[in-house]
Amino acid sequence: MSFVKPEQVVENMINAGKVKVNLSVKDLLIRSALSGLFLSYSVTFAMTATQQTGAGIIGALLFPAGFVLIILLGLELLTGNFALIPLTVIEKKATFQQMLSNWSWVFIGHLLGCLFYASLYYVSFHHAADQSVIEQIIKTAEAKTNGYAALGASGLAIVFTKAVLCNCMVALGAVMAMTSSSVGGKIVAMWLPIFIFFAQGFEHAVVNMFVIPAGILFGANISLADWWLWNQIPVTLGNIVGGFLFTGMALYTTHRNKKSSLSPVLLAKSGTK
Repeated sequence: MSFVKPEQVVENMINAGKVKVNLSVKDLLIRSALSGLFLSYSVTFAMTATQQTGAGIIGALLFPAGFVLIILLGLELLTGNFALIPLTVIEKKATFQQMLSNWSWVFIGHLLGCLFYASLYYVSFHHAADQSVIEQIIKTAEAKTNGYAALGASGLAIVFTKAVLCNCMVALGAVMAMTSSSVGGKIVAMWLPIFIFFAQGFEHAVVNMFVIPAGILFGANISLADWWLWNQIPVTLGNIVGGFLFTGMALYTTHRNKKSSLSPVLLAKSGTK
């Protein structure tokens, strides 16, 4: 059977965090930049599918392809690390400083990868005859900044909450990939929570590192201050809370060091001790 039990999944989460905090700065930057690039590809892929079909649900169904690439290639994704590395710290297999270092370098790498793709996408499509995807990028970028700014403090509360809800699912995607030892099983398992997050328009820090700068390049009425104050900072903080508390810590609390739930009779028949 390719299914991995939850208790082993939690153990794998802890071990994965240990590996991540010991990566070199070079590896962190390369792996996180590639992740930013792949997620940016997925955003424009999803938007293109939405425009071609007229159905946003189709775009959401296709978006997880980039996430699959990231996980199967062993790259770095900040929102997944928000759930994994704190558990390694709790287990005293990493330090708090190592965790912050990983998060910082991965954040920078994501930003570089997303800005690189945004620049290339701008060069490729700003003169395109069909501007429908570009219009969607602009509209989305303005909604993710000016839309919240118009609501003031309530806007900050909304964007933060959407970020919490987002990373419950995105971090769960990283965890679900650990529930199977087969490639096919991993893909199906991680696809589901990513589909759920994207279809509902929640806020993901890495996705927004592409969408908002790309919107600015294409002429959206957004300043750099609007980007960071009304989206990037509160979304990153909300992603931390959602990933750590509602995915990593919740699973750790209920599954860490739990004995098998099989009855003594079944254990005896199976020869397990």
